[in-house]
Amino acid sequence: MRNVTSYSTGALLSIVLHVGVVAALLMKWESDSKKVIIQPQYTEAKLVELAPKKKLVVKKPAAKKPLDRNKKKREHGKGRAAEKRKAEAKRLDALKEKQRLDREREKKEQMRRAEAERQRIEAEFAETLAQEQADISAQEDEQVANSFMQLIRQRLSDNWSRPPSARRDMETLVEIRLVPTGRIVGVTIVKSSGDIAFDRSVEQAAFKAEQFEEIQKLEARLFEKHFRIVKVAFSPQDLRL
Repeated sequence: MRNVTSYSTGALLSIVLHVGVVAALLMKWESDSKKVIIQPQYTEAKLVELAPKKKLVVKKPAAKKPLDRNKKKREHGKGRAAEKRKAEAKRLDALKEKQRLDREREKKEQMRRAEAERQRIEAEFAETLAQEQADISAQEDEQVANSFMQLIRQRLSDNWSRPPSARRDMETLVEIRLVPTGRIVGVTIVKSSGDIAFDRSVEQAAFKAEQFEEIQKLEARLFEKHFRIVKVAFSPQDLRL
């Protein structure tokens, strides 16, 4: 308190001295013209309180939040779960694609098998039809050949004169060679009866027939198959072709 009073008194004296010096100077400068009276101004002395100095507050760095290991684990778990979902989706897509390709291959295989089966059935049908046609043709050929064989047998029988020495157990087998016109060009005894007169009568009957003109009506294939060479067996009781 004492220090404050001393400080106030000194300040007041200083102000009074300054005011007096200024007044003296003004009075001297204007003394010749007029007299100036300067009334001293009084300044109310007030106690000035000094504000307390603010303490410098040093902010401590914010403490780092402790790592949330569980959060990190959760985030890691979420990442792995997302990767798993992607991998599963990719696996499912691959599986669907494989199944699609398998279905396409199976469909193609079924179509291939069906086509193969169809071709097999058609081939078997064609083969059966061809066989039936061949059988029919063979039967027809056989009928035609038999009819011409009956003609030859009848012609030879009409031309054969049996010798007196002929016996029931005698038989002569001859081979008659023909040309497409039906003409006889050769007669050969393949199996003798053992009787010269009997064999000679057979040869004479063949040569006497000379030509079977009806043979000209045959197809070439039938002639070559059945009538290029005709074997005839002569026996007293019958002629066998």
